[in-house]
Amino acid sequence: MVQVLHHIPKGVDPNILVGLEYADDAAVYRLSDDMAVVQSVDFFTPVVDDPYLFGKITAANALSDLYAMGATPIFALNIVAFPSKDLPPKVLEDILTGGAHVAAEAGIVIAGGHSIDDKEPKYGMSVTGKVHPDKIVKNSTARAGDRLILTKPLGSGIIASAIKKGEASEAVMEEVIHWMVMLNRGAAEAMIETGVSAATDITGFGLLGHLYELVDASAVGAVLKASSIPLMHGVHECLAAGAYSGGSKSNMDFVADHVDWDENISGEMKKILCDAQTSGGLLICVPEENTKKLISELEKRNVFHVEIGHLRTDQPGRIKISA
Repeated sequence: MVQVLHHIPKGVDPNILVGLEYADDAAVYRLSDDMAVVQSVDFFTPVVDDPYLFGKITAANALSDLYAMGATPIFALNIVAFPSKDLPPKVLEDILTGGAHVAAEAGIVIAGGHSIDDKEPKYGMSVTGKVHPDKIVKNSTARAGDRLILTKPLGSGIIASAIKKGEASEAVMEEVIHWMVMLNRGAAEAMIETGVSAATDITGFGLLGHLYELVDASAVGAVLKASSIPLMHGVHECLAAGAYSGGSKSNMDFVADHVDWDENISGEMKKILCDAQTSGGLLICVPEENTKKLISELEKRNVFHVEIGHLRTDQPGRIKISA
């Protein structure tokens, strides 16, 4: 997709503060000296069988892009593809109800949308928010010395694949759903209160894919400690059962030339670090002197958090994974 975008003509507008340049999480357009609008769109096919939960997960995932930018969501529009001849209307009603409930939790309304008839159900949202032009959190402004804080454990892609194969236990399904429906709102509030260098949310490109985009855009290097990276319960068992998506395999290919692996890192861990996440956490880059404050703000909001590494000046655009 990135290669395709390089060949698309780009319009010029000085009010576009964040566009296509660095594969950031959302677009930002300046309306005035103290107000910018932030917009993102996301949709996908079901990751769970329950239509209501699918709606909740999708909405949380769509809102995450705005939280990663330090923006406040203000409203959303639904995007729906639905096989109206094959599934009863109640299924669509449950999907949209799930989305509406998460939107309400975020303090916004769904003001409209668009639907088409399609053989495979798909649901998503276009979300609009606001932010002060001087307080945008980008993925291109990370600095050497920043600590890397992750706010959700990894493994949702592997476990979702296991669910489709019937290989995930009830307890494992309950945990992954718990994380996927959780808003990144508290994490965003904490980083805004603290003052951070950069951030991104961990979704389809996996931890390493999104981190690579960040270090490449910011011209810094990164060091991750594999043993510090939090994982969801059951991810090893699901992976052992053969649950791994094609998208995650593509992520491994995407980062292959940009990652230096410690010889003790297992092939299983490499797969997990490239796992395509759904509604993952925020990866926050915080100056070392602000780390304690960020952790305090996260704890105040009961937000899960783990320090998983740091950024460095040497080898910009490269990621080193230590055991």
